[in-house]
Amino acid sequence: MDVRNCRGCGKLFNYIQGPHLCPTCAKALDAKFEEVKEYVYDHPRVDMQEVSEVFEVSIAQIKQWIREERLSFAEDSMIGLDCESCGVTIKTGRFCKSCKEKLAKGFQNLYHKPEPKQKPSDPKESPKMRFLDQDRNT
Repeated sequence: MDVRNCRGCGKLFNYIQGPHLCPTCAKALDAKFEEVKEYVYDHPRVDMQEVSEVFEVSIAQIKQWIREERLSFAEDSMIGLDCESCGVTIKTGRFCKSCKEKLAKGFQNLYHKPEPKQKPSDPKESPKMRFLDQDRNT
């Protein structure tokens, strides 16, 4: 059992996984996320500072939601994050489309096993069973 202090309210709680928040603070954060999501949908050209001030959410939390691809902004929005690989401005996630494709191809090549080379068939070899170290006359 892993007991930790909640980063939101400081209470002790049984930590299982995810953010270090007690169930009460986690529900409150999820409710806050839904409010932010609706606001961003209704106001597509809003910036992070305004969202942060209106909903009393840290800019770091907003960036985390964007990195997790839970929150995205319109293409014409002023908000953008840098791709963690190449630095291109993106609207959601951690990587741009081309870097995602490169990563996917890299993983495919990692698991791609080359086909084994087949030995040329020898006419002397046949699918018959062979016995070693035994006298054939017995």
